[in-house]
Amino acid sequence: MRVLVAGIGGASLGTELLKCLRAAGRYRVFGCDISPLAYGHYQGAADETFVVPRDGYAEAVLELCRAHTVEALVPGGEEPLALLSARADELAAAGVFLAANSAEVVADCSDKARLFERLGRLGLPVPWTRSVTSLEQLGPLADLPCPLVVKPATGSGGSRFVFLLDDPADAPIYVRYLLAQRPIVLVQEYVPEREGEFTVGVLHRPDGRLVGSVALRRLFHSQLSVLTRSDAGLISTGYSQGLIDDFPAVRAQAERVAAALGSVGPLNVQGRVRDGTLLPFEVNPRFSASTYLRALAGFNEVDLYLRCRDDAGPSLRPAVRPGYYLRSLTETRVDPAAVER
Repeated sequence: MRVLVAGIGGASLGTELLKCLRAAGRYRVFGCDISPLAYGHYQGAADETFVVPRDGYAEAVLELCRAHTVEALVPGGEEPLALLSARADELAAAGVFLAANSAEVVADCSDKARLFERLGRLGLPVPWTRSVTSLEQLGPLADLPCPLVVKPATGSGGSRFVFLLDDPADAPIYVRYLLAQRPIVLVQEYVPEREGEFTVGVLHRPDGRLVGSVALRRLFHSQLSVLTRSDAGLISTGYSQGLIDDFPAVRAQAERVAAALGSVGPLNVQGRVRDGTLLPFEVNPRFSASTYLRALAGFNEVDLYLRCRDDAGPSLRPAVRPGYYLRSLTETRVDPAAVER
């Protein structure tokens, strides 16, 4: 199968997807990015890569699919996912399988205010959360939990613009700062990581049947995985590493979240456990940047999903090899002449 990964910047989801596809050994792999310096161009995991313009991005990617007879397109990040999901019908008409969740699930998960409201209505456990569009909606400071997290309702993947506060009196400062950039801000209780922080990949087939899930309990021994650490607690980065094992109770709870949202593709649940209950603080309707760690463990969700595009694909969760799955940075040299495209 000829597969294109859209978005292959360095230390990103896209470069991890390229590694998953190469490891599967059954694909002709292409990649594209708006930057000629994107690491994926020089990673060695793609057969061929292309630079596409920022303006008219989705149309340029669609044209690449037509020109190179691409059969499946995998978004390599939040922005490509949003742009390409909006063109799903055109891609399907061109014979291109978009390896992504439904537009409805993408919309629900891309707006965290909408997401947590829906999870609450569905009766699923979530941290105490308040969405605010003005300082007045923050309410009395004495009513806020402590410690607390302040973050945008959109675009905070990888813990961008996420602030951990140990004094509710500081909340208006950070809320005002974020509201100057985003229309909605979330104020959320901080859940300690003493019972574990987990990232769980849950994979459903396009017809809604569950393929399976794989859970990683995160480690914070390395600065790569720690955004901030203080007396108030710890906020993780988007670079997960840690122990992959069965964790049946955690997986079952993440699977309930995915099923309740109507997932029909890849979905990643991040959360912390309190009193045995998984409390999600992030749900991403896509493959996650830890997907290659899962592939190393025997659960190559990218390969599984592409093979599930018709009824001939696998329907059983593959066996997972328990172990500690660790990561670091990779360096390379690029000749200046190779950057000119």
